[in-house]
Amino acid sequence: MRLSYPPNNHKTTADRIFLIGTAPAATEVTVNGQRIGDRSPAGHFAPSIPLQVGKNTLVIKAGSQTISLQVERSQASAPPPTGLGFGKDSLTPAVNISWLPNEPIYLEAIASPQAQISAQLGTASLALQPLSQSVNLPANAAALIGNNQPVVDRLAGVFKGCTAIATPGNLGQPRYQLSLRGQTLAQTAPGQITILNPAQFAIVEVTPELGGTARTGPSTDYSRLTPLPPGTRARVTAQAGEWLRLDYGGWIRQAETRPLAMNAPVESIIRSLSSRQVPGWTEVRLPLEMPMPLMVDQGEQTFTLTLYNTTAQTDLIRLDDDPVIQRLDWQQVAPGQVQYRFNLKSRQQWGYKLRYEGATLVLSLRHPPALSSQGPSLQGMTILLDPGHGGPIDAGSVGSTGYPEKSATLLVGKLLEQELSQRGAKVVMTRNEDVDLDLPPRVALINQTEPAIALSLHFNALPDNGDALRTKGIGAFWYQGQSHDLALFLQNYLVTHLNRPAYGLFWNNLALTRPTVAPAVLLELGFMINPEEFEWISDPKAQQGLAKTLADGITEWFRLVVIS
Repeated sequence: MRLSYPPNNHKTTADRIFLIGTAPAATEVTVNGQRIGDRSPAGHFAPSIPLQVGKNTLVIKAGSQTISLQVERSQASAPPPTGLGFGKDSLTPAVNISWLPNEPIYLEAIASPQAQISAQLGTASLALQPLSQSVNLPANAAALIGNNQPVVDRLAGVFKGCTAIATPGNLGQPRYQLSLRGQTLAQTAPGQITILNPAQFAIVEVTPELGGTARTGPSTDYSRLTPLPPGTRARVTAQAGEWLRLDYGGWIRQAETRPLAMNAPVESIIRSLSSRQVPGWTEVRLPLEMPMPLMVDQGEQTFTLTLYNTTAQTDLIRLDDDPVIQRLDWQQVAPGQVQYRFNLKSRQQWGYKLRYEGATLVLSLRHPPALSSQGPSLQGMTILLDPGHGGPIDAGSVGSTGYPEKSATLLVGKLLEQELSQRGAKVVMTRNEDVDLDLPPRVALINQTEPAIALSLHFNALPDNGDALRTKGIGAFWYQGQSHDLALFLQNYLVTHLNRPAYGLFWNNLALTRPTVAPAVLLELGFMINPEEFEWISDPKAQQGLAKTLADGITEWFRLVVIS
């Protein structure tokens, strides 16, 4: 018998956990005396076992063999205090924050439901009210197990209040007071609150060479926006700890910016536009007075670029007959917001790049690749393959026998490389052996080689509360709009031609799906943790068939989108 997952002393917040392992098919396997019934023909198993809060002892027996392990389940959130005291780390703000005048300031604390809570903020006192219920949203990963519906909970011990301050200045740290059964307790929040002076401008410039990561809020929990090219300038309108809110609405880490000695607003006009063709790309040049924040939206046969803090004085645009662009339309959609809509000649977009040359924004749109009418079917195509994981530290998921995902992805990647090369493609591999390779070098290779498409190859697993026994199939993940059609086509092609289940098509913010220079898709080609599917994944004949079918699907997709 072998148990591949979980390891001993595993810690989780899930209410159950699956056991991934194998034993001879004829040997009965039990967990805490309960027989495991559903097993694959080879004897692999993956039952889900309920967990109590605290330490759980799991005893797995197969014949004369016994494996005993501890799994500790902790609560996702600690219960409120029952006595005189605040919940640990519950007072807000947890970090220093700076807000504009009259913006809402929210204060929160956790304490006994019977307590009375108030907060002193500067010279003002604010009473916090207990919440009777709240809508709890599950983590994003809940979509992977089909259980992402909100839950309405009756809360006990969560107190909130809201105020707004009109006068600029430093209000210091809010001081909370708790009253319970005739006793009182005062405690100061960790962060200070400052109201910014709107007449004083703080201007920053984006510095990372690959662009600044803009988000919808002040932490990595918030969604990504279009990256800001280096040189982008904007006014700071708020700060929360290490995060800055820029005047167009996006948040960025302060470490990805540098302050500028400017005392004037960041704004620009834009007049004429021009374009030119360079090998493989069309460059559209948008001259500005200084680099402005921007946003990109890829639609159905459209590419829309929005410039912020910008006012159009445009009367002339030069755009000759082009391999990509059918027509360019623009409009001033709001004060300080100009939108350029590129109507494209093809539904399939092949990549874009953004950079500033001084104050001129250069938007590069990639030309479609050309299939050779003679020779092999993929002649002239460059395809990047990324076998996921690798090295002694990053094995990925593991199957019932301990066979790691990193080995399966490398093997299938090499087989696929052979199949694509036979069809005339130039194949770039991120790794050809079992080596550690972090995500940034993989992404850098995509940006450097600018392949026609990039595929990251993986085999799947689930969070601890997933159903490993009943979840199987092929999934595809995409992020940029240009990658959706490729992801959808390859998933459908593999499901149909391999007669495999469909796990799903997912929009997902993954490092290997974020590159913009080419359609980039991450494929999950089956579940390592599913007993029956693992037999298919680890079968050499099936691996060869998977590689050939995937190569056929890639070839067919190119034929359809390039010819059309």
